Amino acid sequence: MAAAAAVSEPWPELEQAERQRRRELLLTGPALEERVRAAGGRLPPRLFTLSLLHYLEVSGCGSLREPGPGLAQGLPQLQSLVLRRNALGPGLSPQLGPLPALRVLDLSGNALEALPPGQGLGPAEPPGLPQLQSLNLSGNRLRELPADLARCAPRLQTLNLTGNRLDAFPAELFRPGALPLLSELAAADNCLRELSPDIVHLASLKTLDLSNNQLSEVPAELADCPRLKDINLRGNKLKDRRLEKMVGSCQTKSILEYLRGGGRGCGRGKGKAEPEKEESRRKKRERRKREGGEGEEDEADEARRLLLRVLHVSENPAPLTVTVGPEVRDVRPYIVGAVVRGMDLQAGNALRRFLASQTKLHEDLCDKRTAATIATHELRAVRGPLLYTARPPQDLKIVPLGRKEVKAKDLVRQLQLEAEEHRKQRKRQTVSGLHRYLHLLDGKEQYPCLLDADGDVISFPPITNSEKTKIKKTTSDLFLEVTSATSLQICKDTMDALILKMAEINKYASENKEEDAVSDSETDATPAQPAGPEGKPGAEQGGPAPLLVEQVRVVDEEGRLKVVYPSKTDLGLPAALVTVLR
Repeated sequence: MAAAAAVSEPWPELEQAERQRRRELLLTGPALEERVRAAGGRLPPRLFTLSLLHYLEVSGCGSLREPGPGLAQGLPQLQSLVLRRNALGPGLSPQLGPLPALRVLDLSGNALEALPPGQGLGPAEPPGLPQLQSLNLSGNRLRELPADLARCAPRLQTLNLTGNRLDAFPAELFRPGALPLLSELAAADNCLRELSPDIVHLASLKTLDLSNNQLSEVPAELADCPRLKDINLRGNKLKDRRLEKMVGSCQTKSILEYLRGGGRGCGRGKGKAEPEKEESRRKKRERRKREGGEGEEDEADEARRLLLRVLHVSENPAPLTVTVGPEVRDVRPYIVGAVVRGMDLQAGNALRRFLASQTKLHEDLCDKRTAATIATHELRAVRGPLLYTARPPQDLKIVPLGRKEVKAKDLVRQLQLEAEEHRKQRKRQTVSGLHRYLHLLDGKEQYPCLLDADGDVISFPPITNSEKTKIKKTTSDLFLEVTSATSLQICKDTMDALILKMAEINKYASENKEEDAVSDSETDATPAQPAGPEGKPGAEQGGPAPLLVEQVRVVDEEGRLKVVYPSKTDLGLPAALVTVLR
């Protein structure tokens, strides 16, 4: 019966993708729920005949229990597979791999309990996911990780295990050379009871989040991870009371120095490390630094001179506020905003570098805009308060960058026609520019948008901004927004990274002033000079003036606070790179 029903259910998205020879496909929405249920909780076999697909997302489908057979054989070119917020579990039957080209795998927000051989990610010999770089298993029910994970995905760089039921890491994960490229490991909100000293073998580890677990000790060997820059151990009941206080208030550097000295409850509970052991560790660290390159510390010292000053809402006579309407709840519910004053985009190629940095963030951290989308605006053209809402495509009007006013429905159609024309002209299946993100709107009955006090749409994520608030070389004060359909945290992480990049560009511009003519017609505008902590330009005599970051509140329709950025916990990741004056 299920098979018969599956045959009778139409899948117009698949027909369109096949006809257009598409490389990206997103399936979501109420109609998907009904069709997957009719197919017995699986995806239709026809999906696995779209052999040109590079990106596939199926999300928010509570009736999807397993992908179905044929995925590995039918999608050999797949590079990104996003199966979040479904009902996959307790295992994966059949296993996902081998997928030789897959780089990003997101299985977050499902009901996975275990990933044993044959019901997991793929074979270990030969590796089933040889090119996988990012794996997200957060928000499941996993009690253990597959022992062969490192052999299945030997090039893994980011592993997110947050919000599961893990009580230990498999020993194979930390064996020498197992995951030589792993730089981020997140396992917050689990039941971890111990951390093996062998974690020192993760030679590329930069970020480690083990907050809210059941750790009682932290091995001193953790301090010997040669590239570790950021650790989070909050929410654990550590035996060493001093260390427990330090993880809640001190920077990573201080914590690592304490561990390096042996602490008073680190590792196997010994007191201070023996001098011979400490000397051995010191030599190992120096050797690893030499092997990893001599220039890293010099670059870090240079970056530490970046300055940011935060202006709190209570100190701001006219703070900007964003009200979130209930319409975005099922479309793109998360938004974070900030105002940044004091950018100098006139010097040299600063504007081009700023735009290029956004493009890179969209490609990497934002995962080609599937995780989050950035929008930047000329603050002088933004009239608050702002409203973040969603409207039917035929009712949403915008003046897109470089275009005339158009309805969102017609804009999407125009972009689709342009994409098809580009494919024909270039005789290629890939497209560039905005055309790459059209699939993110597939199946959406309403489109998200940000409106100003005049009722004008200034942002249409994840596609485009408005010409009304376009930034120019003369722009010095900006309103920034980051939106996501995934999580609030990815919005904050992206905003952190964007503001850090802005500080770097501003510092570079101040040190490399060039007498270039301003290309915009608005030559009368002058970059604002933010006041320092004492009301004087610049935080230090003769040093570069800090960028001023003004808090922006996001509230619901009743005026209740949803989020304020930057809060005390934001702009914390680059603590070793930037001085934040709060």
